[in-house]
Amino acid sequence: MNKYKRLFVIVIDSVGIGEMPDAEKFGDRGANTLVHTAREVGGLKVPVMNSLGLGDLAPILGTSIVNHPHSYALRLRETSAGKDTMTGHWEMMGINTTTPFQTFTDTGFPQSLIDELAEKTGHKIIGNKAASGTEILVELGEQQMRENSLIVYTSADSVLQIAAHEEVTGVEELYRCCEIAREICMKPEYFVGRVIARPFIGTNKNNFKRTSNRHDLAVSPSGITTLDILKDNGYMVSSIGKINDIFNTMG
Repeated sequence: MNKYKRLFVIVIDSVGIGEMPDAEKFGDRGANTLVHTAREVGGLKVPVMNSLGLGDLAPILGTSIVNHPHSYALRLRETSAGKDTMTGHWEMMGINTTTPFQTFTDTGFPQSLIDELAEKTGHKIIGNKAASGTEILVELGEQQMRENSLIVYTSADSVLQIAAHEEVTGVEELYRCCEIAREICMKPEYFVGRVIARPFIGTNKNNFKRTSNRHDLAVSPSGITTLDILKDNGYMVSSIGKINDIFNTMG
């Protein structure tokens, strides 16, 4: 640690650089986001990343192999069971997840979960499918405002997201409903990694916009992370964005 005054970990979300050995389990055979994106846009212009060795890692159009004596460049292979946000971030900080969080991308959430959420929150539940967070507002945002219901949706991650209008349902009420959802999702038959509050504003489907009042409720890490070790040894640990929520304030 004495070699450096500060250490930065920068995560570029969703920028994959090749399939894993178990890609078939996730429908990811042949995946290579970085290589394919570079090809589709006619090449990348990333001189700083190239100078650090990006071109060493794959045949990425727009990059080249260069000498980079002040940096290391390598591809890492995940060992955990799963490919969701929490599993990946936790592994980067030292936790190997052997039991994956459950996903409901293809089916939506079980009716038993939806019924319990509706009963305990007092709100009608609409949606219940995998969807883009912006597209589902176009589809269901006006209905949510009329009914003061909750838009529940998911993604490829182990996540239950709840969208509601800030001026109809209110941010605090949305947070309350998400706390209830978090408790329900801890049951082993569901075991969802994150519950996310997705407040939005606007008057109709043409101008709905999500706000900065997003709030993630995550499962706590299953063990001690690098962040905990650094903190316990007197180092300041700071996070930007959703990292604090992903680690549930641990570390």
